[in-house]
Amino acid sequence: MAAKLLLAEDTRDLNRALVTVLEHEGYEVVPVYDGEEALEQISATNFDGIVLDIMMPKKDGLEVLATIRSDGDYTPVLLLTAKAEIDDRVTGLDAGADDYLTKPFAMKELLARVRSMTRRKVEYSNQRLVFGDIVLDAQEFELSAGNAVRLSVKEFELMQTLVLNSERSLTSEYLLGRVWKGEDDAQDDTVRLYVSYLKGKLKWIGSHVTITELADGFRLRSRAPEALT
Repeated sequence: MAAKLLLAEDTRDLNRALVTVLEHEGYEVVPVYDGEEALEQISATNFDGIVLDIMMPKKDGLEVLATIRSDGDYTPVLLLTAKAEIDDRVTGLDAGADDYLTKPFAMKELLARVRSMTRRKVEYSNQRLVFGDIVLDAQEFELSAGNAVRLSVKEFELMQTLVLNSERSLTSEYLLGRVWKGEDDAQDDTVRLYVSYLKGKLKWIGSHVTITELADGFRLRSRAPEALT
């Protein structure tokens, strides 16, 4: 069955071009042109992924994103932005986006991001990974200890990689190659940004586990006895 995407982009020529490319790649695409229409479609339909332009009429992409996340909808979201400033990217990621793409972009890069975003959970290992007092649930994209928190796709992949390699430190280059493979604008700062997100979530769930940056890379540490299954 084809993955179903919502495409919210108010520039009609670009919207049509993106629909043509995505449908050619086998996706089922529902195009909308403003934020209110996007929310109506999201409330009525189950999507495998959502592509949101930040600058849209009626409600912008960040408002749409904040609304669906507050409603408990964790469908993967790729934000499109015409701005290159890091603050714009951080705002989107803080709001709960899984990824972002800055305009202008190459169609092959968009397709790579969409493929990454729409990978179904069944493609991940079904086992629950345990390290120290944390449990990483691949079915629910959930990280838990005293409390539980949902992770974005990139947060999950980063934490999964750290847990599976907990016996060694991982360089930024290694993590970029595993978690952000083929994403040319991902840099060391991207890794550090997501590490900071995970540190905050580890603290929020009351875990003894943290992520430390050593001379040879990033590594999980725990003040409690560690176990990995």
